[in-house]
Formats: sequence, structure tokens, C-alpha cells
Amino acid sequence: MDTNYNEIGIKAFQEKRYEEAAQAFTQAIESQPNDAIGYVNFGTLLAAMGDIERSERFFQKAITVDETAATAYYGLANLYYEAERYTEAAKLYQKSIDFGIEGADAYYMLAKSFEREQHFKLALPYMQRAAELAPKDLQIRLAYGILLCTMEMFDFAKPELEFVIEEDWNNADAHYNLGVLYAVSTTYTEKAKYHLKQAYTLQPEFEQAKYLYDMICQRSN
Repeated sequence: MDTNYNEIGIKAFQEKRYEEAAQAFTQAIESQPNDAIGYVNFGTLLAAMGDIERSERFFQKAITVDETAATAYYGLANLYYEAERYTEAAKLYQKSIDFGIEGADAYYMLAKSFEREQHFKLALPYMQRAAELAPKDLQIRLAYGILLCTMEMFDFAKPELEFVIEEDWNNADAHYNLGVLYAVSTTYTEKAKYHLKQAYTLQPEFEQAKYLYDMICQRSN
């Protein structure tokens, strides 16, 4: 029976035994040089170790070996996103989706890449798709709510932010954004104040929440 070096490497990687993981992935590549997965795994390991240049080379090699290797595009996209190369990251996240990567994360990261470039309309359908695929993921639901607020689609944003607060009462960002929503799109000043106060009570360093709360109080006096 052939030894599955990739499985051995992944187990070692998960247990933070990085040298053993590197050895296993090297053996995986040597035994199957035309299989992209060994290069992807090594690239992922190198990224986790902070060796970004070599990580990039391994992901690119995986794509050279198999131009449909969805996880290679995704790994490379993550490197570019972290390097604030958002336009390139977006193209690669799109390719990872085109080549069959599953789950909400790729849609979420594609949306975030567009968002970082201020392309909110482009981001919206991908963030919506991410929320559909992972309805219990509070990070995604919050990001979707905030994006809807940015686009002044307040009626759609409100239930997203309320859902996050229902599931995680201590989420200061959700309280803050719901407070801002009430302040700018409704006449419910007390609700705005309530959620802004919750935000800076939960997170005392949340100066923007305190500032807006004080401003609303002064306006309503």
C-alpha cells in the first residue's frame, strides 16, 4: 500500500509539528510531482510559518501543474489579500470558485476584496451568497449587515444586525452598526442611543460609539 504523505503532513501540520509536515509534503511532491495537492499543502504550511515568498512559489507551481487546482488559487488569493493586493486577490478568489471550491469562505473573501477597493456593488452578491451558505456564521452575517448599511439598504441590513445580536449579545460591532442605522435612517433616537451605549459599554475603547452617543444626546437636548 502506498504511503499517503499528504495525510501524514496534514496531521503533523495540524499538530504544529512543522518540520515533520515539511518532510512529508516534500515526499508527497517527490512521489507524485504532477499532483498539485502536495504543492498546495506545502504552500499552506509555508504561509502559516510566515515564509510568504516561498509559499507563493509553491501555490504558483501547483497552478502550473494543474490550472484547475481551486485550492491553489484560494491559497494564493489569501497571500495577496494579506499583502493588500486586493484586485489580484479578487481575481484569484473568483478562479477558486470557478474551479469548484466549496463553502462560504471564498465568497466572503471575494466580497471583502471588492469591499476593500470600494467596489460595494460588486461585493454585495458574493457577501449575500456567503451568508446564504453559512447562515450561522456571525462574522459573515455582520459583514453582510455592514455592507448593506454602507449601501444605505437599511431595511435589509437591520435583520442581519439584529440576528447577530440575538446570537451574540456581546458583539459590540453589531450594536454599534445597529445604533448608527437607527441614527441615520429612522427617528428612533432612543434605540440609536441604546445600541451605541451598549457598544461602548461592552468595549470601553470604542471611542467612535461614545462620540456618536454624546453627539446624539447633545442634539436631542
